[in-house]
Amino acid sequence: MERIKAKIFTIWCWIGCALSTAFWATVSILSSFVSGSGRLQHYCMRRWSKDNLWLSRARVEIEGLENIDYSRPQIFVANHSGLHDILSLAANLPIQFRWIAKKSLFRVPFMGWHMRRSGYIPIDRDNPRDMAKSIMEAAKAINHGVNAIAFPEGTRSTTGDLGKFYSGAFSLAMRTGVPLVPISIDGSYRVIAPMTPQVNPGVILRIKIDRAIDLSTYAKAEKQRLMDDVFQIMNRNLEDLRGRRRLGEEQQDAVYRWIHAESAKSQNL
Repeated sequence: MERIKAKIFTIWCWIGCALSTAFWATVSILSSFVSGSGRLQHYCMRRWSKDNLWLSRARVEIEGLENIDYSRPQIFVANHSGLHDILSLAANLPIQFRWIAKKSLFRVPFMGWHMRRSGYIPIDRDNPRDMAKSIMEAAKAINHGVNAIAFPEGTRSTTGDLGKFYSGAFSLAMRTGVPLVPISIDGSYRVIAPMTPQVNPGVILRIKIDRAIDLSTYAKAEKQRLMDDVFQIMNRNLEDLRGRRRLGEEQQDAVYRWIHAESAKSQNL
């Protein structure tokens, strides 16, 4: 019975996600003809993210908002272990920002059009010459006051462990000189089980925003040192967030209790 209930919940989530995506994507693309700044598109992304956090019954605990500087642009780098990293950041960061994404995604029909019209920042990782060009173009956007977020691992972690960093976001940060802000996120890979469509309710996503790193303390040739320092900060904070998990915390969620009601009864006998 639990399997059936879990499947019902998963189907509910994906149908709701599809409907929310269709609605907010349509509104976003239409709004791009009215607003060239991307602000309306960002609002649509935030609403879409809140919809899907609610559908999947994921809760968010966030700390370190005081480390966001509202007076100047910043580049945020976060670990990536699932869709809910995107949802939790988009729904909870109280600033306008644009995603830094690999350039190939901008060629995907509909999604790529939306990304380009929303002012997202493409980085070409495959060709060193094109990557240098895309970093120069991205630097112009950031120097004009755009906050940006990147996932430096370049792909999702299926275990939640921090993976090897690509250099694109760090090259961009050093070129612009704007502060670099490390963000650690725990829990995303537990919401949607890796390599399956299954959605697990009641997961708490914990986010820690660390202090901004002043890049004036790094020479141009010290990009690797910067990457190593950020990795250590993010990994340390990730371990701290994992240590805050409480046994049975998912049971606070009503849908989780509904799915696992029979197991709970048998344990009480």
